[in-house]
Amino acid sequence: MSENKDLPVAEQAATVEGVKFVYDFTEGNKDLKDLLGGKGANLAEMTNLGLPVPPGFTITTEACKVYLESGEEPAALRDEVSAHLDALEQRMGKKLGQADDPLLVSVRSGAKFSMPGMMDTVLNIGLGDKSVQGLARQAGDDRFAWDSYRRLIQMFGKTVLGVDGELFEDALEAAKTAKKVTVDTELEAADLKKLVTRFKKIVKTEAGRDFPQDPREQMDLAIQAVFDSWNTDRAKLYRRQERIPGDLGTAVNVCSMVFGNLGPDSGTGVAFTRDPASGHQGVYGDYLQNAQGEDVVAGIRNTVPLAELESIDKKSYDQLMQIMETLENHYKDLCDIEFTIERGQLWMLQTRVGKRTAGAAFRIATQLVDQGLIDEAEALQRVTGAQLAQLMFPRFDEEAKVQQVGRGIAASPGAAVGKAVFDSYTAVKWSRSGEKVILVRRETNPDDLDGMIAAEGILTSRGGKTSHAAVVARGMGKTCVCGAEELEVDTKRRRMTVPGGHVVEEGDLISIDGSSGKVYLGEVPVVPSPVVEYFEGRMHAGANDADELVEAVHRIMAFADRKRRLWVRANADNAEDAMRARRFGAQGIGLCRTEHMFLGDRRELVERLILADTEDEREESLKALLPLQKQDFVELFSAMDGLPVTVRLLDPPLHEFLPDITELSVRVALAESRQEPHENELRLLQAVHRLHEQNPMLGLRGVRLGLVIPGLFTMQVRAIAEAAAERRAAKGDPRAEIMIPLVGTVQELEIVREEADQVIAEVEAATGVQLKLSIGTMIELPRAALTAGQIAEAAQFFSFGTNDLTQTVWGFSRDDVEASFFTAYLEKGIFGVSPFETIDRDGVGSLVKLAVEAGRATRPDLKLGVCGEHGGDPESVHFFHEVGLDYVSCSPFRIPVARLEAGRAASQSTGSDHR
Repeated sequence: MSENKDLPVAEQAATVEGVKFVYDFTEGNKDLKDLLGGKGANLAEMTNLGLPVPPGFTITTEACKVYLESGEEPAALRDEVSAHLDALEQRMGKKLGQADDPLLVSVRSGAKFSMPGMMDTVLNIGLGDKSVQGLARQAGDDRFAWDSYRRLIQMFGKTVLGVDGELFEDALEAAKTAKKVTVDTELEAADLKKLVTRFKKIVKTEAGRDFPQDPREQMDLAIQAVFDSWNTDRAKLYRRQERIPGDLGTAVNVCSMVFGNLGPDSGTGVAFTRDPASGHQGVYGDYLQNAQGEDVVAGIRNTVPLAELESIDKKSYDQLMQIMETLENHYKDLCDIEFTIERGQLWMLQTRVGKRTAGAAFRIATQLVDQGLIDEAEALQRVTGAQLAQLMFPRFDEEAKVQQVGRGIAASPGAAVGKAVFDSYTAVKWSRSGEKVILVRRETNPDDLDGMIAAEGILTSRGGKTSHAAVVARGMGKTCVCGAEELEVDTKRRRMTVPGGHVVEEGDLISIDGSSGKVYLGEVPVVPSPVVEYFEGRMHAGANDADELVEAVHRIMAFADRKRRLWVRANADNAEDAMRARRFGAQGIGLCRTEHMFLGDRRELVERLILADTEDEREESLKALLPLQKQDFVELFSAMDGLPVTVRLLDPPLHEFLPDITELSVRVALAESRQEPHENELRLLQAVHRLHEQNPMLGLRGVRLGLVIPGLFTMQVRAIAEAAAERRAAKGDPRAEIMIPLVGTVQELEIVREEADQVIAEVEAATGVQLKLSIGTMIELPRAALTAGQIAEAAQFFSFGTNDLTQTVWGFSRDDVEASFFTAYLEKGIFGVSPFETIDRDGVGSLVKLAVEAGRATRPDLKLGVCGEHGGDPESVHFFHEVGLDYVSCSPFRIPVARLEAGRAASQSTGSDHR
């Protein structure tokens, strides 16, 4: 649209040659999700496949973008919609909202990425005071017509006119109470007619206008409402949670209505081609007779399992099974399907690649490989590191004594324990105070999203595997149990009554098992995940369900290891962590933090070093530390024998090894008041004051310590060299790498390296062992990244310390800012995700890329890695693959995630060789 920059946005769109804002279902395909949204693209694809899809058309995401940018629809949109509506009316043989036999349509959102329940839908558009009579005559069913009309007013009033939805719900409940019935299907035509009158009064009072009787006005306002729903608070919150870009916009699908509320031979349902909770093949889904689609996903009426449709309507059931097989083979994946049966006629309303739990994702990926539908590279794209991390979470101990109080539908697996809360606001409030909570509702709706995010798990007394709670929880990886009917949830009194009469008050601890659907009172202990036991070497594939999962994970990890180019190392500081990391698949240690070796009993030696007044005292302290350091490295090199071990020399400020200044001041003051000896405490206090810095993370630390404290770094280098020599003499294969931290200029590195080379030569001469120790540096300061070409002249490897690099690039103190304003930044959309969690590609990432290119230009064989927390972050691993690093390093428990994501990154590129 840049050709007409001086025109309003809406007119720009209208004047660009070839811009098309509306597509008939016969014109699109599944590959046009950017333009038609997921729902529109898949409706078009099913139409192309010859499946029974009600006719309709899609308004593109481009039209939405113009509307959101300018506040006006594109000038050409109304005429395009009119042309497609005319064609639809001709095809259906009736006009929208005509009095005798009205055409009715639905207006539904459809973004590129599935956002279940986050945006708006309006059904039965075209009904009015006159056309409802015609619909009743045409259908031969007064109750159906008035039920459809009350649904339109209710949805339109809430969605389009902004009326509080609870006002309609309260009126509906009052009508059921007056009739002495419990479900809305028991209301008769006369009751529904009265309800329509009541609903119209609510609209008039609350919206300040009458419910529109013009069908085209209904449709146009509904289209605008769907556009507007892209930027509702709940939609923006969901996008932030799922990291969906905010500039995509939504398409709008206008589809001729088919009716599932025409009686017992009609109904609506949701089906999955495989179980989205487990991945097992079979008949999975929910069906609800005499209902419209929103009744199923809203969870307001409990459904029957899809398998029961066979006895209710075998013809439709058989046709549905055949269509499900067609769709799964066509999409080569689990498909989530919405359908309606209108008086025995099956109609397909939507299909999409279905959301699934982490366990299901791994099982399905391997199943599809075995069926020949996808290859190993594609299987890797069907799972994520985040899903693997979920599978490594603990589960409930089956041997524990428990008090089960209910059982619902296992909607999303996991073991969740927390205090029961009964509304979203409380869930968020308590969670921010550090409490773990379980959100308990009769059913959830999109307004509960922030509470669902805050909670450890979600428990509902209504709904099934396709209810709002289940679908959203699976997408977020949250534990969820739905449809626990025996639990009486009273949200107004903030309590839940369980069988036997026991009352769970708000704040009481409960536990829910999303794998079994069981609900327990109190806190149930947890045990390690079978996937962790597999990585630890304590579990193997077998016949039971857990073993099936382990086998699927094993196979996917094998795919990833064959594909990946990146090595995966561990951040480990002792032999125990190193051995665990090795069991998890680590190919070395990318970061050994030697400062962790100076704690405990050794703190006194460090204090003596800091307090030393003479060179002899300093040498004595270093001499005492040397054998301890050496033994540390002997154990570490033994645990990682044959694999590289990168040892970072002492990094933090020395005052961190001294007592807290406040505590020490109190001790000195008390000793003085009691006239007790306190010479040592006084010297310590003087040292603390001497070393005190306003901003210690930017002060005397890292390489600066090595240059200012004589002998400190050379002692550490000697310990490394002697340990390596001892291991070689014992027929081991130590592969030590010495890393100098916080270098900002090549001169710092040159001085330290010269001293280190001299010490290594001395150890080689004394032991007669040839050592091949490489020396490199951490790139964790912007200046180091900008002068990487110079630094590479003195470095054999770079390891990017992205934690500090992020701090110094952003000017953030991580310990302070995450607690002070990061929440606000995330809520306002300044961050999509914390830059300490996922690499900031534009800022920090640009410096990493620049340093990689400059470093390798100077030294083509320069080894490159990363050892910050980003090394185990799935999205960041892809970035490090793209810029050409050799390895990532992360904590032991994140190694499997990094291995998987390294494989996924390589499978997305071409010509990647495994190292």
